[in-house]
Amino acid sequence: MTGLIGLAVLALVVFLVAARSIRIIPQSRVAIVQRLGRYHRTAESGLTFVVPVVDRMLPKTDLREQVIAFQPQAVITSDNVGMQISTVVYYQVVDARASEYEVANFHLALEQITQTTLRNVIGNLILDKTLTSRDEINAKLRTVLDEVTENWGIRVTRVELKEIIPPRDIQQAMEKQMQAERTRRAAILTAEGDKRAAILKSEGEKESAILRAEGDQRAAVLRAEGEAEAYRNVQAAQIEMTGKLFERLESSDLSPESLRYLYLKALPEMAKGPASKLFVVPSEIQDLAGTLGALAGGASLASEAASQDEGEQRRLQTPGADPNGELPARRENAL
Repeated sequence: MTGLIGLAVLALVVFLVAARSIRIIPQSRVAIVQRLGRYHRTAESGLTFVVPVVDRMLPKTDLREQVIAFQPQAVITSDNVGMQISTVVYYQVVDARASEYEVANFHLALEQITQTTLRNVIGNLILDKTLTSRDEINAKLRTVLDEVTENWGIRVTRVELKEIIPPRDIQQAMEKQMQAERTRRAAILTAEGDKRAAILKSEGEKESAILRAEGDQRAAVLRAEGEAEAYRNVQAAQIEMTGKLFERLESSDLSPESLRYLYLKALPEMAKGPASKLFVVPSEIQDLAGTLGALAGGASLASEAASQDEGEQRRLQTPGADPNGELPARRENAL
């Protein structure tokens, strides 16, 4: 019975010793093991053993990338403009031993070195450069912080300016400037749009005029071709009609006077065609006109002679008329 109790006590002691000796470290974490108060080793993730009472394990250190956001702090630019800037720092522990023994509180130390470096960087820039050069400021901050924190076993991966808060009057001036810039851009875009619209309108009018002129030209050509074709058809018809007329006249037994009469009667019909521009008067018409004029002249001479004969007869029949045509003279004093 006594042996069983002793065996149980021994088992309990072994269990307690094993429980204090065996430690489990999660992934991406390490732990510093001190032996008799001095650094002994860095325990990696997984199962590790420590000697009870002799060894002591410090709190685990996270090796993953971490982020710290700092509150806005006052800075002054080189042109004496005060503003508030808040920053965000991304860092990662690369040496757990250095982060544990080289700096007492690396969170506080990182915050202070970030604020100091930010004031130095912003102090060398003017307001406009500060507002437009965030990437440059971030790169300078990261370079300076990485050089300082390297001795602490910390690597600064990124530094970002979270927010830049200029004074109220500066904000109002910036708003007016941005509004003026937007107005200018709107005016430029409107002018470019009007210019483009005018160009397109002129090009459209030009193309329309060209197409209209081409259409008029084509219509004139077609009209001229139609008139020419009609002229050719009418001329051919007239030639055919004249040829048939001459054939009929040649085959008939008409006298020359009848032929002239029929020819003169056919001339007006030939002149009615739309293609007839010149009317030729044959010589027969001229001869006929001369004959008619001669006949008319002879008739007028005959009527004049007849009138003279009638006057002569009346004169001779007058009493007391002189045969030579003189009337008897009056005698005023008969007695």
